[in-house]
Amino acid sequence: MRALLVALLVLGSNAPAAARPAQARTRATPATAAKSQEAPFPAETQRALEALMRAELAKGTQAGLSVGVVHGGMRWVAGYGLRDLAHKLPATPRTTYRMASITKSFTAVAVLQLVREGKLDLDADIRTRVPAWPEKQWPITVRQLLGHLGGVSHYDGPEASENTRHLDTAGALALFADKPLVSEPGTKFVYTTWGYNLLGAAVETASGQSYGAYLKEHVFGPAGMRHAALDDYRTRDKQHALGYRIHKGQLVPSHYLDVSSRFGGGGTRASVEDLLAFGQAMLQHRLVPAETARMMESSMSTREGQLTDYGMGFATYPLRGHYMVAHAGGQPETTTLLVMLPAEDTVIALATNLEGDAKRLRRVSTRILEVLLEDGQVRRDTHVVDPVDAVVHEGLARLFTYGLAYHQWATRGPGALPEPGDEAEAFTQVSALLDRSAIAQDPKAALERVKGAHQPSAGSLFIRVGASMARTLEKTLGAGKLSEYPARGALAFFTDYLAACEQVPCPAALRFSQSLQEDVKHFDEVWRRSEVSELRRVRLDEVKDPEALWPALEAGTTSAALHPDYVEELLRVAAHAGKRGRPEEQLRWLERAVALHPRSDEAHQALAKLKGPQTQTQEPESPAAAAPRRTTDGSSPVPDDAGLMPTARPPAQRPQERAADQGG
Repeated sequence: MRALLVALLVLGSNAPAAARPAQARTRATPATAAKSQEAPFPAETQRALEALMRAELAKGTQAGLSVGVVHGGMRWVAGYGLRDLAHKLPATPRTTYRMASITKSFTAVAVLQLVREGKLDLDADIRTRVPAWPEKQWPITVRQLLGHLGGVSHYDGPEASENTRHLDTAGALALFADKPLVSEPGTKFVYTTWGYNLLGAAVETASGQSYGAYLKEHVFGPAGMRHAALDDYRTRDKQHALGYRIHKGQLVPSHYLDVSSRFGGGGTRASVEDLLAFGQAMLQHRLVPAETARMMESSMSTREGQLTDYGMGFATYPLRGHYMVAHAGGQPETTTLLVMLPAEDTVIALATNLEGDAKRLRRVSTRILEVLLEDGQVRRDTHVVDPVDAVVHEGLARLFTYGLAYHQWATRGPGALPEPGDEAEAFTQVSALLDRSAIAQDPKAALERVKGAHQPSAGSLFIRVGASMARTLEKTLGAGKLSEYPARGALAFFTDYLAACEQVPCPAALRFSQSLQEDVKHFDEVWRRSEVSELRRVRLDEVKDPEALWPALEAGTTSAALHPDYVEELLRVAAHAGKRGRPEEQLRWLERAVALHPRSDEAHQALAKLKGPQTQTQEPESPAAAAPRRTTDGSSPVPDDAGLMPTARPPAQRPQERAADQGG
């Protein structure tokens, strides 16, 4: 941690004043009793978190951003930038923002509470509770709507998402009531805010309360979300953030949108303190019991047995061996992110009044995870040169991330594992799936088989085998050892497992094939040689003099069969050079990105753009031969721009009250 702290403090030393954190002062009231029992993080950890935030926010245009983290009984919250640019009002942990699609998580809790009380039936036609909803070509169940499997469409044009009027429930449903379903329920994941409006209407019918009143009494109140409410311009206080968007490189006010039109899927506001309270209430099963939380955190699947990476009100997927339960939000005036790790007692909340900022929030949440749970080490994807090697490595990485994540979720969270089945046969299947000679016959087809090996339709093979490996490591090395692997990675997970099998000992079938063992050993040796020690705890684009590290980077990666993937960092270094008016330096870094990552579409496209439309760069090889990239972990199925307005025509703006009463 000390090495990380030094690096981050150096990186963040030139941050602008607007990026200085506004820390929260918490009074011990009934609503804050739970959080008043939490201790602050150690000062060293707090400094590391603050430094990474300053370094991140210094990279681009910002308005205001609030962040909060709870982990293992410790808490850290801060605000950066401004909630109101004109009046220079700072963003703080108390600042409220539009929650956008995180509202879906609140709605899902409300629905499942009513299911527990017998007032809603998961498998009943939604029309039994929302009779005003017209009959469609197929019935839609509550369960399907919770998982975006109901076939209800999302916004399908500017007129559908530019509401400027305050609508009641009937008016919000009328916006899409006459539209046909876009797919047969149960067959396809179709992300939809309108589908959650139907669930909000069902909450009202089943409870006898308005949607907002129900949330206040049964979700916001019990969770201690003191400032959460339906977002109504007329009831915002002075702590609410005004919203902004980037137009021609400048921050301008967001377009006006009344979110009563999307009340059940994107119509609330809250602070990051409120989001932390909600996340803790979920992890502590104070809003719904553990068995209900398990349903919400379990990925649903299509009729054909394909996981959607979305449960009931939450995206849910593995990331580097962590079991992630999350939801993102984006709409005019705001971008938000809530991340929960049930097996690791961690909640991360981020909110900004800059719309379209999802990529940055994801990057910040990743950096926070690195600090808190991964010993401060930067976790990079792997660039693999040979197509056969790439498929084998992809399989190893997927076994690791799915196996460890599901094992931890089942043993330290509310989760459950698939039935183990015949373990010896499962290990044999994995060895066959990752056999080099079989892969070489058709790498593209082999990659697709590997990418689907965690699916229920494939018998959840990678989850079962990877979780079995995690159990063996836990028995042999202790439970604490498992927490190291998200930082150490898939190859360490495999090499330690093979070593553990010598101690146990494992049956021969559970040790994989000899050729796969040799692949693991070879990959591990090459990876160790290719790493640049100076970049283990810092990214290339964040060091003061990246040129000084280029010789070591080039030596470690040139001619290596696999190496850390630096393409995004190289592109950011190049972009920074361009912004400083150094085109030759920018060109040099882009050429380096292509040289080190010859199959990277991103690198080729960036270089071609700089050289001009008439210049051709060498294209990556055909998809059949190209090495896979950034496919190892699951990912959120929630689109970054799900709540933003289509740009077919200019959205409506609010009249003269804009400056005085604008919100996030």
